[in-house]
Amino acid sequence: MRGNLTAGRKAVTTTADPPLSAEHLAALAAAKPRLNKARAAARVATFNGWTIGVFAALSWPFAFFSVEGVLLALGLSIVAYLEFHGRRRLRQFDPSAATLLGWNQVGLLMLISVYCLWQLWAALNSPGPFATEMKAQPELGEVLGSAEELDSLYRSIAVAFYGVVILLTLIFQGLNAIYYFTRRKHIVALLQDTPAWVLDLERNAAGA
Repeated sequence: MRGNLTAGRKAVTTTADPPLSAEHLAALAAAKPRLNKARAAARVATFNGWTIGVFAALSWPFAFFSVEGVLLALGLSIVAYLEFHGRRRLRQFDPSAATLLGWNQVGLLMLISVYCLWQLWAALNSPGPFATEMKAQPELGEVLGSAEELDSLYRSIAVAFYGVVILLTLIFQGLNAIYYFTRRKHIVALLQDTPAWVLDLERNAAGA
C-alpha cells in the first residue's frame, strides 16, 4: 500500500511539472515580437487572398462577354492563388515568400491599370452608347436631349471612374507591395536570431 502511494505521488509530481523549462519560456518570449511580424504578414496575405478571390469569382459570370473580361477574371484568379500560396510559405518562415507576395501585388496593380486604360481608351474612341441608341430610336432624343451631350457626359464619367480606380490601385497595391518586400528582412532576422526548436514549434502549429 505504502509503495503504491509513493508511486502515485511521483506520477502527480511528474504530471504537474511544466512541459517547458524557464529557459525555453524565455526563448519563446524573446522570439514573440519577431514571430508576430511574420504572423501579421500572413494575416495580410489571408485578407488579400480572400478579397481578390471574391472579386475573381464575381468577375467570371461576366467574363465571357469580352476577351478583356476573360483576361481580367483569369488574372485575378492567378493573383488570388499566389496570395494564398505565399501565405502558406510565410507561415513556414520562407523569406522568398515575402518577395513573391510583393511582386504579386505589383502584378495586380499592372493588371487592373491596364484593364482600366483599355476600357478608358474604348470609351473615348468608340461611338457613344447614346448616339447608337438614338440612331436606332430617334424618338428618344425628344426625351433625353442631345446625343452628343449625353455621350460627352458618359465619357467624362468614364474618365473620372477609371482614373479614380487607377489612382486607388496605385496607392493600395503599391503600399501592399512595399509592405511585403520589407517583410523579407524581418523573416531573415527571425531565422537568424530564433532557436530552431521555436521555429519548428511554430511551423508545426501553422500546419496543424
